Amino acid sequence: MAAPTPKKPNLDSVTTINEDGSRFFLYPADVRGWWTRWRRVFGIVLLAIYALLPWIPVNGNPAVLFDIENRRFHVFGLTLVPQDLWVMFFGITGLGFSLFFVTSLLGRLWCGWACPYTVFLEHIFRRIERIIDGDAPERKKLAAAPMTAGKLARRVLKHGLYLLCTAAIAHIFLSYFIPLDRLYGYMQEGPLQHATAFGIVAFLTLVLWFCFGWFREQFCIIMCPYGRLQSALTDDDTVIIGYDEGRGEPRGAKGKVEGDCIDCKRCVNVCPTGIDIRNGLQLECIGCAACIDACDEIMEKIDRPKGLVRYDSMKGLAGQKRRFVRPRILAYTALGLLGLCAFGFTASRKAKPYTADFSRMRGQPFFAAGNTVRNHYQVRFHNKRNQPATFSTRLVDAPEGYTLSGAGQPITVPPLGELLRPAIVVVTDEHYAGPVELTLEVTGQPGNVVITHKGRFLGPDPKSLQP
Repeated sequence: MAAPTPKKPNLDSVTTINEDGSRFFLYPADVRGWWTRWRRVFGIVLLAIYALLPWIPVNGNPAVLFDIENRRFHVFGLTLVPQDLWVMFFGITGLGFSLFFVTSLLGRLWCGWACPYTVFLEHIFRRIERIIDGDAPERKKLAAAPMTAGKLARRVLKHGLYLLCTAAIAHIFLSYFIPLDRLYGYMQEGPLQHATAFGIVAFLTLVLWFCFGWFREQFCIIMCPYGRLQSALTDDDTVIIGYDEGRGEPRGAKGKVEGDCIDCKRCVNVCPTGIDIRNGLQLECIGCAACIDACDEIMEKIDRPKGLVRYDSMKGLAGQKRRFVRPRILAYTALGLLGLCAFGFTASRKAKPYTADFSRMRGQPFFAAGNTVRNHYQVRFHNKRNQPATFSTRLVDAPEGYTLSGAGQPITVPPLGELLRPAIVVVTDEHYAGPVELTLEVTGQPGNVVITHKGRFLGPDPKSLQP
């Protein structure tokens, strides 16, 4: 099999797809430099955060745990039950507009530096590939070589490590939904005893192995919607990775042309999506800065200034002054802060460690018998803390003659548990003067958390109760 023919990137088609629709495989070369070094450090930090969050306890629970089985969602000490999930709308909205702000200001910084797909691919799987198969020329040569025992051994070793890594990523992902002690117990038992959890891990492992072992940059180019969204979020003042055409052109061998670009194509060889940054900003660019370090390395060798390829705006590359503050930046900043502030306010006010849901029991709205009028309610007590809680319920500022029974006695709810109890409000005929608004108050201990509920006490026409 012949070695892959180099393909010249252009603006009319995607480099990774041939004219007949078949896949053109990329073999991006390794690169060293300031941006690559700090990007790698940042990637390692993100990987550590991903792996350690389920292990870090906050208020007795993992820092992040979406315990679907028990309907408890723990996020950095904040515990939510399904009734509280509306609070997350504000947090997600704030984070979404914050991402819009970052994109408008700094382009696809998220894609190249913080996207989980990029972090896993670049800092785990490409590292494994380069250790086993070598740099780009060696990988191309190996791909073109016939299958031998040595090549087969490399393929088995590489994909075996890929499967181990994807299985680890899948198990860590599952630990965000199942507590670690329970997940560890699942792993010691047979797969069929916990078929759902095992099926999720197996599915994720295979999907991730396919993506990181074969599909790779195609996900960013073809499937990811964020790359298409960026064109609506950026403008000529947005910081991107660009080529200084005024300084680099005309390109050619050193000493024969005036431009600084010697057309070595090093920037193309290191690009993980196969573009030529000299063609301008393109949808496939993920802002990884590999081409910056590659070009700076060449500029050092030929004794020319760095920065031919750099982080800059379209205006900056054209020699014009760039604006940091502009209408879209102000709008996204305001909307992001509004969402995050609303989340903080509602979380502190509404997402309490205890909740109590009041509802009227099914059936008759009231009962009039034995010289009394009764309304039947039920109260569901939720304890979102990792320790027992005691709830007491009482009527507040009720008219004379109204009493509460049932849930009126102190009730202890186990850690992360809930209990349903009846609450019956009774009034004698002599004190009943018609429907009235009542306030029921629940106090949760420890913490003295007070939850109030206003409801209407219903009954017959008072005249019908007269003897």
